[in-house]
Amino acid sequence: MTAVSEIPLLKVVIAGDGTVGKTSIVRRYCEGKFQSARVATIGVDFYTQRVRIPIGPGQETVVKLSIWDLAGQERFGIVRTGFYRGSRAAALVYDVTNLASLGNLKRWRDEVLEAVPGVPFVVVGNKVDLARCVAQDLGRSAAAYLGASYLETSALSGVGVAALFQSLARLAFRPRSGRP
Repeated sequence: MTAVSEIPLLKVVIAGDGTVGKTSIVRRYCEGKFQSARVATIGVDFYTQRVRIPIGPGQETVVKLSIWDLAGQERFGIVRTGFYRGSRAAALVYDVTNLASLGNLKRWRDEVLEAVPGVPFVVVGNKVDLARCVAQDLGRSAAAYLGASYLETSALSGVGVAALFQSLARLAFRPRSGRP
């Protein structure tokens, strides 16, 4: 068993347009619940969650994710930059029922990279429980273009949510040259 003081604390950020479901994904993972009526995140919200990740054949470790859920509205752009600093990985979330939110992922990636050069990403297509207008192949292509892995989630049903945070934990845990 790992001593509490030995568990690494790894900051990850969740970015994307307002209303794509970032807060719902985080709350599904951290609290196990879904709330259909939500008030927009103002600035930032954060949670801490322990995650077990594989580190080798038959080996695993525990990390503590500091999950920062960032407001997606444009008016919060000026404050988001400071919240990105120190991030070890980022999720770029879009809504599979909203093509424009997919188109905005490059802007989100660039915004994160400006504050944290070299941070690894995962692209997330959310709301797969609804009738989609963005094909999975289009989401995968966008992720490849952005140099990220791809997965899909439903904050409502919980599908893919644990896999997202496993992926973020693995990305954040990886040592990177030139970074503390």
